[in-house]
Amino acid sequence: MNGQELKLPQGSTLEDAIKVSNAPYKKGTAVGILIEREDTKSQASVEYVVNTSKGEFKIELLDESSPSSKRWVSLFNGLSDLSVRWTSRDALAFGPFPTDMEPARGSTDMERFTLLFGAGGGDAANTHIIISKAKHTSEYGAPEDGVFARLISSKHVLPELVKGDRILSVEPVIEWEKAGDHISTTDLSLKLEDGSKIFTYVEIEIDPLAPEGAEFFFSVTRDSTFHVDLGSTSFISDHRFQGELVTYENFESRSTGSVFVRTVGYGAGKLFISTDDRTSSIMHSVIGHVLKGIELARMAEKGQKIMVESVPDRIMLLGMTNSEAEDAMSSEGIEMIREGYTEDDGFIVKQSPSTTIEILHEKKVTVQGVDPEMLVEIELYDDLAPKTLDFFRHAVGLQYNPVGILPVMMTYENTYIFKAEKPAESYKEIFPENSPKMTVAGEIGVTNQSAKRAGMVGVKTTDDDLFGPTGEKFGNTNIIGKILDIEKLKHFKDDDLMYILERSREE
Repeated sequence: MNGQELKLPQGSTLEDAIKVSNAPYKKGTAVGILIEREDTKSQASVEYVVNTSKGEFKIELLDESSPSSKRWVSLFNGLSDLSVRWTSRDALAFGPFPTDMEPARGSTDMERFTLLFGAGGGDAANTHIIISKAKHTSEYGAPEDGVFARLISSKHVLPELVKGDRILSVEPVIEWEKAGDHISTTDLSLKLEDGSKIFTYVEIEIDPLAPEGAEFFFSVTRDSTFHVDLGSTSFISDHRFQGELVTYENFESRSTGSVFVRTVGYGAGKLFISTDDRTSSIMHSVIGHVLKGIELARMAEKGQKIMVESVPDRIMLLGMTNSEAEDAMSSEGIEMIREGYTEDDGFIVKQSPSTTIEILHEKKVTVQGVDPEMLVEIELYDDLAPKTLDFFRHAVGLQYNPVGILPVMMTYENTYIFKAEKPAESYKEIFPENSPKMTVAGEIGVTNQSAKRAGMVGVKTTDDDLFGPTGEKFGNTNIIGKILDIEKLKHFKDDDLMYILERSREE
């Protein structure tokens, strides 16, 4: 179960295995089951998992036919208990150990996260595995074929490795098509076979070179799921945010396990997990890499959802009180500076830096609080107005953050009219949907496309049997939810900003 060996009674089900192992699992998501063939275990591979005393990382051979790659294949079984000999800003070395390679004089160019065999003092009996931390040039006594592999996951492990740490084991990753029989299922009553390998989630390491892309990923998967809207032999993709523009940040090959987002064109906003090697693309920015569970991504079928977790977790303070956020940041060793309404009960509506990666790097975050009276809680009717809510969440910022913003355009009598700052109606349709027969006090209405002022948002503080919340006819109005604390509207006047916090019906 996710790499943990279990012994269960004969006839045990998938649900039994999840409960006994306490495995990460989200109700309704698909679970992958692999029946591995015994004859695959000794086969050579292109990918290898290197287990160290500080965690594991995965490498990929660049050219299986090169002498250095063949040397790795012949040696990897004997590399356990190999220690870190030295480490620097540019590289680290495991060794020494003897080989039959022919050292060469001269410098070697190394790209970031690549590997080569180096000979200390030009002596093959003093061979080391050199792993590059940064692009650099140095004299390692490496043979002519030089670099033979690259790191493809868990890059965060490298800075943690110091003298005294060691390689514990090296294991080949068997090619998927040779691994065995597999299924992807949501049926927890399924009886398990002996030797089954079960995968309940995918763990993804966020790339520090893509801070904006990371926030996009966090937003798409805020419910801890990846929706398989499309699947192929080389990727699965989630289209929930299609149409959203994403900053291009990281040009990198889309190797197996890469997580990337399309940043331009018709498919902009689609989120992908690569299940096979693909080349780099100027249209796709790599934002992370799979640490665990690539097997589940490969098994998942179109229409299913799979559970995802990230490393690190998102830092999102919006919607928390100042005191709650300060406690959370203190436990992470991050300094928090209060601005705006600074009392303990102030609700946070902005954080700077805005991205998790920047906050973790700076170990400091500044938050802007507002008086609790300026934050209004709402409940949205996803089952009654899904298309309109797709527009609404994009327009007010709830698609990315737990707190949205609605500027007050005008107030009159018992009516409040809002106009979202983001013109989402330019790319999100607002067809007639859930139109009312009368207006109920506190319900939120959106003017649909059958009227000129499409995209306007309104609320009335009293019932009305003539016009909708935005002052339009009922047929021109879509009801999307309700304000839970309508008495707070009295605090707002024209040009004010009303902050909104969504509450689920379960809450």
